[in-house]
Amino acid sequence: MILQRAFYEKDTVTVARELLGKVLVHESSEGTTAGRIVETEAYCGPEDLAAHSSGGRRTDRNEVMYGQKGHAYVYLIYGMYYCVNLTAGDVPGKPEAVLIRALEPVSGEDLMARRRGFSGGRSGNLTGGPGRLCMAMGITKAQNKLDVTVPPLYVEDTSRVFDGEIVEAARVGVNYAGEWKDLPWRFYIEGNGFVSVKKKSLEK
Repeated sequence: MILQRAFYEKDTVTVARELLGKVLVHESSEGTTAGRIVETEAYCGPEDLAAHSSGGRRTDRNEVMYGQKGHAYVYLIYGMYYCVNLTAGDVPGKPEAVLIRALEPVSGEDLMARRRGFSGGRSGNLTGGPGRLCMAMGITKAQNKLDVTVPPLYVEDTSRVFDGEIVEAARVGVNYAGEWKDLPWRFYIEGNGFVSVKKKSLEK
């Protein structure tokens, strides 16, 4: 079953946690690829100094964040790598999203490997990291603004990951965000080999 709008219309931090274990699917002309979500980060609107919408910033790039929840927000970093986020939040019009940081391949792994220039076989490097997973999944700016409650880019429901399996940690690469950099808004499945960064976990 594809996750529907109501799933994304909840508190963004909650959505980031609950996306763990769900399966991101992309149907393309090359074939279908799918991966289990094993690492996410929450970005929570204008007050969050780490978010693209910090201070109410509104640009052509982040416009989709201000719209309906449950859409893809895809952007380019370092001029070469795409990242995919899913818009979320329980406040209509508030620009929030969840970054998908890592996937564990579920199907279409040969296609993922070709896209990544690999000869094949399982590797944490295949989809371990936001840029790597977008390359493997064939996600580019062409998928920006897509409604992820319907094909071709969507998330399938699965059983929920138990809280005891989830690690809470600081987000990656946001040292510029002052006190916001230390919030435990990165979530990953403990022990999963595809998680991009396993350090910086916060003690409870």
